[in-house]
Amino acid sequence: MEHNDEPRPYSCMVCDEQFTTKPQLARHREKHAGANLYSCTYCEKSFSTRRNFRTHMNAHSSKYKCTQCGKCFRHNDALTRHRRTHSGEKPFECTVCGKRFALLQILVNHSRIHTGEKPYKCLLCDKAFRYSNNLNTHIKVHTGYKPFKCSLCSRSFSQSITLQRHELKIH
Repeated sequence: MEHNDEPRPYSCMVCDEQFTTKPQLARHREKHAGANLYSCTYCEKSFSTRRNFRTHMNAHSSKYKCTQCGKCFRHNDALTRHRRTHSGEKPFECTVCGKRFALLQILVNHSRIHTGEKPYKCLLCDKAFRYSNNLNTHIKVHTGYKPFKCSLCSRSFSQSITLQRHELKIH
């Protein structure tokens, strides 16, 4: 199992899940093509691998349960991160400005403000981004994917926030 505070520069274009290595992303992509043979009896989710199904089932058990709010998690790392929401603990500090963060990945993302680093590069044009979700949003410009449709006119948008702005200003 990978450590969840590591940088995750590789993103799945189907579901936006992020990975630390290319082989992890490649294994993940196979799941979108394969049949989901393992179905959860508690919720609507299904899984293509037994391992992912068993990890998911931890969320329905009390194996990794928060003693303060009762929420259950799939693994101990997630529970540890969640407990920081109750304690307010922020163990990761920016060496430039001193701002503190509960998660290492948030500190890594924050540090790009100081360095100007933009590691997520579009393969179709010259644009680069600080965050993978911004690249994933940008890719829709090239694909024309606009799933958010206005119910009052024929316009469609690639982001829900753009649809919301449209509805407020136009309608």
